[in-house]
Amino acid sequence: MIIPLAISVGLLGGVCTWLFLATNAFLIWAAFVAWACFYHSGGDAAAFRTTVVSNLFGVAVAWAAGLALATIAPGPALGATIVAASIAIYILAAYVPAFSSIPAVTYGYACTFSFLTQNADAFTPAVMLSASGRNALLLVPFSMIIGACFAFASAKFAAWIHGLSPKQSVSAS
Repeated sequence: MIIPLAISVGLLGGVCTWLFLATNAFLIWAAFVAWACFYHSGGDAAAFRTTVVSNLFGVAVAWAAGLALATIAPGPALGATIVAASIAIYILAAYVPAFSSIPAVTYGYACTFSFLTQNADAFTPAVMLSASGRNALLLVPFSMIIGACFAFASAKFAAWIHGLSPKQSVSAS
């Protein structure tokens, strides 16, 4: 199944990259993180649900923590406390079955903070509360959902390619 998967992910990865570069509207790296999360979570329909729900929950928790950091403008100790509390919250949320994939939640959380810390203009209350394309609460989830959709499509495409390969028969000799 490695060859069909290589063909499928390679082709769809190229299409996804073209789409992102042509529109310059989304974060290709966040899409690829969600894509990896899908396969890390099992690569099936349940993995798709886990990826989307958990990634989005991680984004929401990170965005809320980021908004607190941007609003309060804390020093290192208070900033670290806010982040520590938000991480504890998302880990404790694993008691809720929909959020039980702590790695998948972490991917969404990490992608959100990656975007915020690399884009100072986006790490402000004004932008974080806006309906603009610079708002991490909008940009990161859409990028990750698109990545999860491409991942799901790549799994289906790989299975289809695999089904086209000749089957070896076992003969009774």
